Amino acid sequence: MKRFLLAAAAAVATIAATLPAPAAAEGKIRIADQFGIAYLPLHVIRDRQLIEKYGKEVGVDIEVEWAKFGGGAAVNDALLSGSVDIATAGVGPTLTIWDRTKGSQDVKGIASLGSLPFFLVTNNPNVKTIKDFTKADKIAVPSVGVSIQSRTLQIAAEKEFGVGNHKQLDDITVSLPHPDAVAALTSGSTEITGHFATPPFQYQELQNPKVHKVLSSYDVLGGPATVNIAYTTAKFREENPKTYNAFFLALREAIDFINADKAGAADAYIRVEKSKIDRAFLLSILEDQDFQYKLTPERTGVYADFLARTGALKNKPSSWKDYFFEDIQSVEGS
Repeated sequence: MKRFLLAAAAAVATIAATLPAPAAAEGKIRIADQFGIAYLPLHVIRDRQLIEKYGKEVGVDIEVEWAKFGGGAAVNDALLSGSVDIATAGVGPTLTIWDRTKGSQDVKGIASLGSLPFFLVTNNPNVKTIKDFTKADKIAVPSVGVSIQSRTLQIAAEKEFGVGNHKQLDDITVSLPHPDAVAALTSGSTEITGHFATPPFQYQELQNPKVHKVLSSYDVLGGPATVNIAYTTAKFREENPKTYNAFFLALREAIDFINADKAGAADAYIRVEKSKIDRAFLLSILEDQDFQYKLTPERTGVYADFLARTGALKNKPSSWKDYFFEDIQSVEGS
């Protein structure tokens, strides 16, 4: 496997607008990855070389390349530019690109990566609820206005401040990759006083006695909900059926592996990410009953309804099946 790093999001956006690249040929796949154990199925796929395994079963030697991103906006730009073939990001970015490409590239979801809680945490002792944030605060999210954290904060703001006020906190959010946000928040010496995080980063932050939880995504959404989705263009799926299917089967096996062997999954994460996280600490997180790695989409409709109602989507989906390919539609999703 080859790992490559992409240029800044602005540069990728320029490429997307001017030089659309062709999809990779059958037998090659470029996958966008992000930070945290919400992407653990990808780490297991990579560690166990599952895509290569399923490719060989149908006579295809698949070359796999991985790209690391800090947020969904950059991931979407890369997918539209042809720089990656498979994107992985939160429900918000997935819905945004589905809406944007409907009738053209027709980007849709392949499957969920799982339902995991993510927390809004702060080092400001005066903040007990989101009402307590002021203009002096800055909340870090992966991608302002696009990421699942940003959209979840908007849903929480609407509940707290009333309909029409969902952007009440947008002007105090800033885009930062999760590792950078952790460093900024726990140092206490930057403008960052809040972080809408993702596992394992939120738990690492909460080990700091000066950091506390403000809310959980499960509180906002009414229960367990899909965090991230793997998605691609209709063209890549149609022109590379063996490679696409190898990815789908690899994702399914990776999730089965995580659910059967949490310790093995923790080891895969540490190896792939070259992480210095304490293994026992990571394993304790993965064994939390709130962590549900599964292909089935869950409560994605909460985001779809909100984004359509507030004008962020031009096309209102009638069902979660509108923005997923047929491969996963036999399950009881939402």
